Amino acid sequence: MIYTLTLNPSVDYIVSVDEVHLGQLNRTKTEVKFPGGKGINVSRVLMTLGVSSTAKGFVGGFTGAYVKDSLKKEGIETAFVEVEEDTRINIKLKASEETEINGQGPNLTEENLQKLKDQVSQLTNKDVLVLAGSIPSKLPESIYEDLIQICKDSGAEFVVDAEGSILQKVLAYRPYLIKPNHHELGQFFDKKIQSCEDALFYGKKLVEQGAKNVIVSLAEKGAVFINSELAVIATVPKGELKSSVGAGDSMVAAFLAKSINDGKLTEAFRYSVAAGSATAFSIGLASREKIEELLPQVQLTESV
Repeated sequence: MIYTLTLNPSVDYIVSVDEVHLGQLNRTKTEVKFPGGKGINVSRVLMTLGVSSTAKGFVGGFTGAYVKDSLKKEGIETAFVEVEEDTRINIKLKASEETEINGQGPNLTEENLQKLKDQVSQLTNKDVLVLAGSIPSKLPESIYEDLIQICKDSGAEFVVDAEGSILQKVLAYRPYLIKPNHHELGQFFDKKIQSCEDALFYGKKLVEQGAKNVIVSLAEKGAVFINSELAVIATVPKGELKSSVGAGDSMVAAFLAKSINDGKLTEAFRYSVAAGSATAFSIGLASREKIEELLPQVQLTESV
């Protein structure tokens, strides 16, 4: 079973207006809301691809109830730890420019944290835990390492999709997959990553430091996949960029869906690239139909 972890879920409220007039009444042209958070996005794309998962994390209040109910309607199992305060609301305002206002999220207690650790301790060597997103300021910085150690003790695999400072701390635990973009990879090594060849070079160093599989996305320049046996460059499909939100999460979900089912890692990578592009070309997360439509455009080249 795949479990996804979102430490600070949200209700993402996306509104568009023709123009923002500060200090005046503004009326929306369109509006939509989704359950938000990187781990939740992974669960939603997995379900789109016909793969079950269970979403974990912390939720509370009427907004937390919305997150749970929305996922339930999509057929996604949840096992959230209930907290006292409301799950946050993130506002994404689309006009001539895009503005984001993200909530802080609820306060968490030691009891809340212990409940999450107890849940993770129930995982077995047949399970995968996806740890996605940044660590909220209200949690200890060691939370990912603590949860990963629990996974190591039980034999569960784990995936980490987070910023470079977190990756530095978890590589030695040998994550099944990490997926930095080229900016994050560059920050990790204090280098500017400008090409797929650059990404391959530094991606191999991540493998040497412990990662079992590495995917690096470089937007329109392509993507690369590296492990101890393979180094592959992928072209990306052409299309109109509508939103990059969730594209990386879609790549993680598609890679897991394919690699865990049949173990064919290069094909899983190709599907991953198509899924990331399908989300980038959509409002919201990718549909299975859009992924399948883009798949033929993803060309793979093995590198030495």
